[in-house]
Amino acid sequence: MDEQRITAGGKLGQIDGTRVPRFSGAATYARLPRLDQVDRADVVVVGVPFDSGVSYRPGARFGANHVRESSRLLRPYNPALDISPFERAQLADAGDMAVNPFNIGEAIETIEGNALDLTAGGERLLTLGGDHTIALPLLRAAAKRAGEPVALLHFDAHLDTWDTYFGAEYTHGTPFRRAVEEGILDTEAISHVGTRGPLYGVRDLAEDRRLGFGILTSSDVFRRGVDEVVAALRERIGARPLYISIDIDVLDPAHAPGTGTPEAGGLTSRELLEILRGLRGMNLIGADVVEVAPAYDHAEITGVAASHVAYDLVSLMADNLGPATDAGS
Repeated sequence: MDEQRITAGGKLGQIDGTRVPRFSGAATYARLPRLDQVDRADVVVVGVPFDSGVSYRPGARFGANHVRESSRLLRPYNPALDISPFERAQLADAGDMAVNPFNIGEAIETIEGNALDLTAGGERLLTLGGDHTIALPLLRAAAKRAGEPVALLHFDAHLDTWDTYFGAEYTHGTPFRRAVEEGILDTEAISHVGTRGPLYGVRDLAEDRRLGFGILTSSDVFRRGVDEVVAALRERIGARPLYISIDIDVLDPAHAPGTGTPEAGGLTSRELLEILRGLRGMNLIGADVVEVAPAYDHAEITGVAASHVAYDLVSLMADNLGPATDAGS
């Protein structure tokens, strides 16, 4: 029988790893309670098993559950941020959205509607993908909840601001162009981080600048260092409502082989985590971690990286929600 731990902050926390072995039982993210086990949640984790928008290797539809399985070892105290996120906030796993794998338009509408429902009480939403197509409906929902266009930090090897693929406007390579066109992004506060690799031509960069994006490449992170990159991002975003979208292929294939469109020369998992930690105190209203494709993973390398990225994201969300009541566990 699962035994959920009651935290010092009175929240329903993780299954107690001293009573129930970490490798047993059904997987929820970080062994947290299901959404139906709590009266309400401050931060909701949800999966979107959808990869009908991919242009190369499929399989991200299985990503959310892979991240959940890879998150079993996460513990309740985050020493890097000196916070116990599951004490500071009530977190819960809402399971997976049921989306149509054969109709991208319908899937996008379903994801937006479900995201709005899950945040109807002011909850922060962390979404586990799924391919990057899902970022568009999630951004639509975030902007509606914020009541204004939102800032965006987009961590990815790729720009994802192309116009179409094979004439299709809604794919994993187009969500952020559509988001700018729809007016749901604050174009004074949008940036890519970690981009690299070959492009179709210099026009790709020119069109991306025209849309309003700044770019900090993976080479910028290497040469300028994490602290300088964080300072630049904080200056660009300011106090605006912020959405963070993380394609796991922002990491080098050595750190994340299990993804659909890998590119050499990426960030290390340490660099990505340190950049996220440097964003503490910013107005993070929602986030996603996408493009985990377990068929190409080995020894949960990609799943573990994604689960830790998600852990720091929910820690940042929890940090925004109230006074500290934290103690190491």
